[in-house]
Amino acid sequence: MAKRVILIVMDSFGIGDAPDADKFGDSGTNTMKSCYGSKEFRADNLRKLGIFNIDGIDYDAGTDDPIGAYARLIEASAGKDTTIGHWEIAGLISPDPLPVFPDGFPQEVLDEVKKATGRGVLCNKPYSGTKVINDYGDEHVKTGDLIIYTSADSVFQIAAHEDVVPLEELYEICRTCRKGLKGKYGVGRVIARPFIGTSGNYTRTSNRHDFSLLPPDKTMLDHIKDAGKDVLAVGKIFDIFAGAGITEHVYTSGNPDGIEKTLEFMDRDFDGLLFVNLVDYDMLYGHRRDIDGYAKAVAYFDAKLPEIFAKMRDDDVLMITADHGCDPAFTKTTDHTRECVPLLMYGKNIKPGSLGTHDTFAYISDTILDYLGIEG
Repeated sequence: MAKRVILIVMDSFGIGDAPDADKFGDSGTNTMKSCYGSKEFRADNLRKLGIFNIDGIDYDAGTDDPIGAYARLIEASAGKDTTIGHWEIAGLISPDPLPVFPDGFPQEVLDEVKKATGRGVLCNKPYSGTKVINDYGDEHVKTGDLIIYTSADSVFQIAAHEDVVPLEELYEICRTCRKGLKGKYGVGRVIARPFIGTSGNYTRTSNRHDFSLLPPDKTMLDHIKDAGKDVLAVGKIFDIFAGAGITEHVYTSGNPDGIEKTLEFMDRDFDGLLFVNLVDYDMLYGHRRDIDGYAKAVAYFDAKLPEIFAKMRDDDVLMITADHGCDPAFTKTTDHTRECVPLLMYGKNIKPGSLGTHDTFAYISDTILDYLGIEG
């Protein structure tokens, strides 16, 4: 009988600062605890799985009768971004951080963009994605120049109005930049950030697209695919791994759509891994420091968990985790926070109880490959 693992990443749902958080300026951060204080927070099913029983959580008594296994995971890689977090979940530890550009990108990089695209460049600074289109949108619409910006993460972001730079042209520009950004300029992701609207009322669309670095070595996904099994990707998983090791993928328009597509895949007969990223926690609420919005998104997912439970087969294993933190109550920056992440496991083959604390997210890939009987 086919064995299926459903691995869901609640993007940025950290559970408390990592032992080395001070090196990242993130001491005292705790994404889940910040959400816990909101009137919008509900986590009845996550509670049943054992999330409040995890090591280090002292603000809730948890449950005496968890239905799942649970653990705290500490990141071993030198970073706190989406790419490195997901790579480590998939078994690839990154000892060196991806390059960041707190002062913007060097002129030689911008000159290559201008040469390749025939368009000028605006901004070239770390910036909030929603603010940058309002501050530079008018000039972009007038000139057609690209709004290029970054953040504390290893990202090269290009914002453009869909009526000025059609989507396919923007994606092709990003592909060109991805090919050129290597070595010391090898950012984790080149991100297309299309927007629409008029002066004073610009809004980003759901047509964002990430163009990631190819992982430098084989990951869990490659090993599962090489064993002839399925690797189904929902949301931005395909982009994070640059398609490597994935047999089928679908994009999503947000968490509700991602959950529905997960349920649809669970109705199918597949053998292997269903890997899901729910990005709204990070993108819509964490970076925007919206505590109630974040808490509401957690409550929505929690309320949908019984539907996921109901579709599980006897040999299915459900795993829920995160890739880093993005504490919505942390006002020093709007960036990711260096936090431990939860691991919850549920299924008929899973013995409920504590799995303690582990010093790498790669505990997930080890567990999955072992369960599927694959060397890696």
